[in-house]
Amino acid sequence: MEAREQSILTRRSFLAGSAVAAAMAGMTFTGCAQQGASSASGSSSSQASSDSAASSNGSEEAPALELTAACAFTSTNPSPVGNTSALMLAANWHVFEGLYDLDLHTYKPYNGLAAGQPEKISDTEYHIVIRDEAMFSDGTPVTAEDVVNACALNMANPTYGEFLSFIQSAEALDDKTVSLILKYPFDNLLRNRLSLVKVFPARMSEDELKAMPIGSGPWMYEEINGVDGGTISFVPNPYYNGVLKATASAMRWSIMLDGAERAAALRDSKVQVIENVPMADAEALKESKATVEYVLGFNQAFLMFNCLKAPFNDRRVRQAFFYAINTDKLISDIMYGHARPVTGFLPKTNVSYHEASTVYTYDPAKARELLADAGIESLEFEMLTSNAWVKDLAAQIQEDLAEVGITMVNKETQIDWTSLAPNDNGQALPFDVMLAAGDPACFGNDADLLMSWWYGDNVWTQGRSCWAKVGDGKFEELQVLLQRGREATGAAQQEIWNQCFDLISEEVPLYALFHRELATGYQNAKISGFDPIGTTGVVFLGVTPLG
Repeated sequence: MEAREQSILTRRSFLAGSAVAAAMAGMTFTGCAQQGASSASGSSSSQASSDSAASSNGSEEAPALELTAACAFTSTNPSPVGNTSALMLAANWHVFEGLYDLDLHTYKPYNGLAAGQPEKISDTEYHIVIRDEAMFSDGTPVTAEDVVNACALNMANPTYGEFLSFIQSAEALDDKTVSLILKYPFDNLLRNRLSLVKVFPARMSEDELKAMPIGSGPWMYEEINGVDGGTISFVPNPYYNGVLKATASAMRWSIMLDGAERAAALRDSKVQVIENVPMADAEALKESKATVEYVLGFNQAFLMFNCLKAPFNDRRVRQAFFYAINTDKLISDIMYGHARPVTGFLPKTNVSYHEASTVYTYDPAKARELLADAGIESLEFEMLTSNAWVKDLAAQIQEDLAEVGITMVNKETQIDWTSLAPNDNGQALPFDVMLAAGDPACFGNDADLLMSWWYGDNVWTQGRSCWAKVGDGKFEELQVLLQRGREATGAAQQEIWNQCFDLISEEVPLYALFHRELATGYQNAKISGFDPIGTTGVVFLGVTPLG
């Protein structure tokens, strides 16, 4: 345990020290500076400062050691515009910078390309200056036009656009200064959301971005093969002059969808880190001296109902499912205790947590009562079950539902999300109820972003749960509350979010069965400063290989 605590301290001290170095250079680095509360953080500041200076002139080479990982997801599209791939999002954290970036361990924003805090001109206008001599990995300077272009493309993206809807316009005032005009005040979440906009040369075409994109981060792509069995390789960006420079001569991510293969790679020290450790392999890995660490996050197994189909258009029927399912048993028997019951939309570790007005506990009698109130004497349905890790939950769910008179036919498959899109032809979507996994916390973990992902006016509510089409006014009520929350601050904002959490817990068009602890495995003797995160992806920023 002492070694693990030291590992965490080392990493956090690195970021805290980077904050001091940034301040010495005339910048404000507030997000991560708040983490360093010990003397150790101060002792690392001079090293971070010298590291930053060395990386800015390219005079110091990274150690001749590699950082290695085995990843559990695939993707062939590395474009930083609107990317939703668990694999490429994580890879892009190392290659690109936003004006501000998020520390995925704490979700606190820190300066990326920005030289300091946004300068507040008014409640709806901010000026942001790019740090001196920031360059892309091809040696060309990062300009305000590059930032404006990246903003425009992401704002037009159907996924990221909703998260950036507070922006009216972005304009380059000069080569290094960006002006943001907002539609309404958004001060307390501004830097968090700007972290979604990763900056690249404006001259790059869409095809180039999907093939070999260029960023200004500490790493640059060397090879991108994100299919199962493929490899993504990185080398240091020689022009990077920020405070989180590359700490190795290369970085190599192997794509291994098979969990047992990932576990074997870690056990045999072929890689230093693996994500998504299979529960069946966790104990054996520990016995082989590897570390397996569980981190609670927003990641969840959820039920999603086709709200256009009777009887799932009746919230009483949807609620009955959550009373009928013994989630405590799912957690203990299937998840080996590595999950937490849902008592609100957010896990208790989130700073905006609120216990919802409706908390579902195992209560078959309550489930039967709700079904009777809805006029349901018998119900048979097909559950579309993702062939990911949630498939192991299906058998117990089937048994629990049977106890209250619901017959579930399980259809395990790879979910074809493209087929679940909005349509205006009146045809029913090809499912009744879905069991799947999800985690939008890879984009950020503020309450508005997480609620907007599943309950905003988007593909989820228009073409998946179809909750927006039910016509009972509840979807519209939530949209009004969400917008009010975006424009509020402090206690007033939290109170509005609490109302949202309550409404969602009562309507449950899509709702979590539990919040999952993500298991990451690593060889502690092979790397220094590594700290697992509670969402999908691996973060090697500030991590050093030891051989």
